[in-house]
Amino acid sequence: MSTDARAFWVVEPGRGEIRDVRLPAPGPGEVRVRALYSGVSRGTEALVFRGAVPASQYAVMRAPHQEGDFPAPVKYGYLGVGVVEEGPPELLGRTVFCLHPHQTAYVVPAEAVTVVPDEVPARRAVLAGTVETAVNALWDAPPLIGDRVAVVGAGMVGCCVARLLSRVPGVTVTLVDLDPTRADVAGRLGVGFALPGELLGDGSGGLGGHDLVVHTSATGDGLQLSLDLLADEGRVLELSWYGDSRVELALGGSFHSRRLGIRASQVGSVAAVRRSRYTHAQRLALAVELLRDPAFDALLTGESAFEELPAVLPRLVDGSLPAICHTIVY
Repeated sequence: MSTDARAFWVVEPGRGEIRDVRLPAPGPGEVRVRALYSGVSRGTEALVFRGAVPASQYAVMRAPHQEGDFPAPVKYGYLGVGVVEEGPPELLGRTVFCLHPHQTAYVVPAEAVTVVPDEVPARRAVLAGTVETAVNALWDAPPLIGDRVAVVGAGMVGCCVARLLSRVPGVTVTLVDLDPTRADVAGRLGVGFALPGELLGDGSGGLGGHDLVVHTSATGDGLQLSLDLLADEGRVLELSWYGDSRVELALGGSFHSRRLGIRASQVGSVAAVRRSRYTHAQRLALAVELLRDPAFDALLTGESAFEELPAVLPRLVDGSLPAICHTIVY
């Protein structure tokens, strides 16, 4: 017996619509999930919505349970939380996180869902995929006790990274963003805040005196600032994905003489230092457990009904609807 559902599709660059879906009955080892919330991953979903995924990355950037192909039509997204309504007895009635596109209900293998602890509100749980990215970043970094760290870009990823960094003993964390209103968010996350020009030339060593800078703004100016904030022999951990945009950096000055470094971090692979101990599922389960921390509620800045998503997503992409994590309610 099939079940009706509805899903959001990018039907062409810059335009989305909601389409009907016919769901099959769950087979052995599968679950049917009724959606409660999903989160809009603004950085990646903006690139997908604009049709800015490079052709060379079409295969790499496919999301779990994606339908269609880049640039469009494509059903994309990966921050879903729902309730299991059919499946193995141990999962029935449980709130779960799934890396699934925006859809009112879906059938997936049971191993594709992660149980959300009762102490974690369902709406907060949409952040699990982003916290997982932050966990992988800290494994890639990693910060050392006593480090001075800046996080450039106060979006979803930057804020999640900043909160995890704040819990490392002796580490001083400053969240850097062009938007002065993000100072309030930084305060709720327990970290400092600065506008881009406020940290340079402060006399603490090098230009900015930071041992580590985590860059998440997806702009060339942000990456250049990240390099400028480093102390000698410091390193930038690059979490941004630029799609088909080109980035120019000034590497002809002190980049070589100061022995600075840039390293990419990407959640598609478990960081090498933990690859022998953690599977993707175990890393995600760790992220869900970390969401017991109520400080992450600072990232939940707005919500809209699922039916409004075709009108809401363009506003999130062009910035006319400000948000860190905008949640979709089903």
